[in-house]
Amino acid sequence: MKEKQVIIGIINPKSASNVGAVMRAAGCYQVDAVFYTGARYDRAVKFNTDTKGVRHKIPLTGADCLLATVPENMKIVCIELVEGAAPLPCYQHPESAIYIFGPEDGTISQDIIDKADAVVYVPTVGCMNLAGSVNVVLYDRLAKSDLSMATDDLIRLSRDTNNRVKVKI
Repeated sequence: MKEKQVIIGIINPKSASNVGAVMRAAGCYQVDAVFYTGARYDRAVKFNTDTKGVRHKIPLTGADCLLATVPENMKIVCIELVEGAAPLPCYQHPESAIYIFGPEDGTISQDIIDKADAVVYVPTVGCMNLAGSVNVVLYDRLAKSDLSMATDDLIRLSRDTNNRVKVKI
């Protein structure tokens, strides 16, 4: 296993567009893999999903059990609005983690919560959707890391081909 590894686990997602947005976030934040459980996504994906080709770079794999996908020495972090969870602004991310997110219309089961190394929530009024939660957690991980990615080179590499705007100095 490489030194720092990030995996996203999503439980029984129902929306192909939400999974597509999770995959786009995975590409933006350099996630190593995305796993999902359940059959709803397999049915929904037949209709549409837009991942900007990320699925060709980052594996999106169905699994019977997300816990069975966790490599040795990786921390399990559940992201869920449950009593006793730690607020995301106070949380220190481990170097290697699988972040497990519940379904859009449900919650992470108690047995998975019980096996987690940490349970974290995003302190919002009301709940966010799946893709929004994944984006916020991955951004928080990046913002709290020692990765120095804030350069004009990154902007030039990442922006749309139609964007050539610059800030006047």
